Parts: sequence; structure tokens; C-alpha cells
Amino acid sequence: MHVVIAGCGRVGSELATNLERLGHSVAIIDKVPKAFERLKPDFSGKKVVGFAFDREVLEEAGIKDAQAFASVTSGDNSNILSARVTKEHYRVPQVVARIYDPRRAQIYQRLGIQTVATVRWTTDQILRSLFPDEIPVEYTVDNGEVVITAVPAPSELIGQSALSVDMGGRRKVVAVSRFGVPRVPDAKLTVQEGDIIHVSVVRGDVADLPEQLKKVGQPE
Repeated sequence: MHVVIAGCGRVGSELATNLERLGHSVAIIDKVPKAFERLKPDFSGKKVVGFAFDREVLEEAGIKDAQAFASVTSGDNSNILSARVTKEHYRVPQVVARIYDPRRAQIYQRLGIQTVATVRWTTDQILRSLFPDEIPVEYTVDNGEVVITAVPAPSELIGQSALSVDMGGRRKVVAVSRFGVPRVPDAKLTVQEGDIIHVSVVRGDVADLPEQLKKVGQPE
């Protein structure tokens, strides 16, 4: 697969290295030639100097043959503009743009552009490292309004179906870990002492999730 990357900063250079290691052909674009010094000496992909929203630059990078494009420059506007050009003009199947302002993410996703909100994702990872005993955000989905988090099973939930955790539009159990082995729950799986429940939940409910799980199946 041929992949074009816009931006040879820390993210772009690491992404290029990993993609090449996985056997893909890679072209990377940056407006500053010195940026390519971040690439490893054995990088064999194409280096293109210019702006990634410039069609001539994109075509020099092989965008017409690309199956994927990632725009990870330091500017939201540049990322979105180049992503739209590759998505709408060149019809590249897989397009991802890094967005520093997560409030913009939903707008661009309506245009069919997958976004990664860097600030929120990084914050989640830092909080998880600083406070591992508190609710860890394991995974942030797109703009961060939905996350997957892990919660020790409260005693009030033991013996109940793992699927009883689900609440339409608010949360859904995606896995239950028992003795370090995760399982996707079915109707027969009941919660046992020591289980870790992995829940997809809207961000606003994360802080109250342990208390909410204690109430599952309890009389109102």
C-alpha cells in the first residue's frame, strides 16, 4: 500500500518509519527541508518539499496511487485543507487529519474526514499515567466525546449479567477481564468478584461511572 504523510514532525516521522517497517511504500511532505532530518538514515521513502494542500506537491508524492493519507502538520487549517483535497479530489479511501481543536472534529467528520484530537488524547494518556488507580481512559474515540474506560466490578454487580451494564445511548460494556484474560460478554456471562469491566461511555459520564454501576439492577 502507498501512503502519503503530510508533516515530518515527531508524529509524521515516527508514522513514516512504522509504515515502512510494515512493508508499505511511503512519501512524506514537509514545507521545511530540514524536517526530514527526523527520519532515520535508512528511510527509503520519498521526501517532498512543499505544502501538502498543493496538488502538484501531492502528485509528486504519488497521491494518485495512494490508498491512505495522513495529515499531521502543526496547523489545523493545513491538515483539514489537505485532507479535503485528497478525499474529495483524489478519492483516497483512507484519510486522517490531526486536529488540535477537538471542537472542530465533528464538523470535519461530517465531511467524511477521520480526525484525531491530539490535545485530548494526550491529556487522557497523561492522566492515566499520573493516576493509574483512578478511572483510566484506555481509548479515546475520534474527537474524545466517547471513551473506553476500565472499572473494577463493584460488589453490587456481582452475579448479574455483564450485559446489564448497557444503557442505550450512554454506555456499553465491550469486554470483561477475568484473571487478566478479556472476554467479549454474551448473555450467559455473569460478573464475578475481581472482574474488570471495560465500558464504552460518553465522556461526561466517566466520573460517575463507578457509582452508576453500583445501581445497575437495583430497585429505583
